[in-house]
Amino acid sequence: MIKIGNAPCSWGVEFADDPRNPAWRKVLQENADAGFTGIELGPVGFMPENPSLLSEALEEFGQELVGGVVFRPFHDPEQWDDVMDGAVRTCKALKAHGAEHLVLIDSISPRRAPTAGRAHEAEQMDKAEWSAFRDRIATIAKMGSEEYGLTVGMHAHAGGFIDFEPELERLLDEVDDSILKICFDTGHHSYAGFDPVAFMKRHIDRISYMHFKDIDPKVKADVVAKRADFYDACGQGIFCNLGDGDVDFPAVRQVLLDSGFDGWCTVEQDCDPEGDTSPIDDAKLNRGYLESIGFKGA
Repeated sequence: MIKIGNAPCSWGVEFADDPRNPAWRKVLQENADAGFTGIELGPVGFMPENPSLLSEALEEFGQELVGGVVFRPFHDPEQWDDVMDGAVRTCKALKAHGAEHLVLIDSISPRRAPTAGRAHEAEQMDKAEWSAFRDRIATIAKMGSEEYGLTVGMHAHAGGFIDFEPELERLLDEVDDSILKICFDTGHHSYAGFDPVAFMKRHIDRISYMHFKDIDPKVKADVVAKRADFYDACGQGIFCNLGDGDVDFPAVRQVLLDSGFDGWCTVEQDCDPEGDTSPIDDAKLNRGYLESIGFKGA
């Protein structure tokens, strides 16, 4: 069964300490009001790390904790303690609530943010730097999988060092699939300049979890042509409502059905917490669109 959830980033929650964040209970309430029964943890520290407090709220709002993201600088060896802190805390929170999915994302690097969407211009790591970077990812993947019993997925993200399709595929070739799967984000793959559906067809057996995100093709063409960086693209609204962008979601659904995919697909519409749009309205529109093309999951 394909189940549809949502994530705090759809309410603009990217960092736990951002004073603009909405209250965590408001996110749970509005997610429920929009018709979703699954929610991601968000950045660790946004929702309570006291298991009993969060469990009571999840039950109150009829929510299941689906997974959590470690969005930390895997690319920077000087920040390994920060990566490990985020990973351990996230693993503990997911384990406490019976969630399944640990998602690893190399956070935005100043070296890569300027070339988001332009693979041919992006700086590449040398062999030694890449090997150490890969090993840091594998260390966290092994910990999440073997010590906490989680399903760990690598998520490509614009502006990081796992962004473009060849980088993701290289990592997958070099890290055993027993500890590292794919959390596939449709929008970031499109932003990177590659075909999400074609990638899914090639790698569906390794995709354990999905993030549903759409990309405004006019904004994408403009920011690529003008060589704008990731932050400018976000400010221009590159992440649009599902169905309004260039991701072929009916085809995405068909690939999932053909493969017998059984699990969660989580909506992620990154937004400004003080932006002009209403997160709950967007959440309702996104759910309505998915239902209109045949997704009926809880």
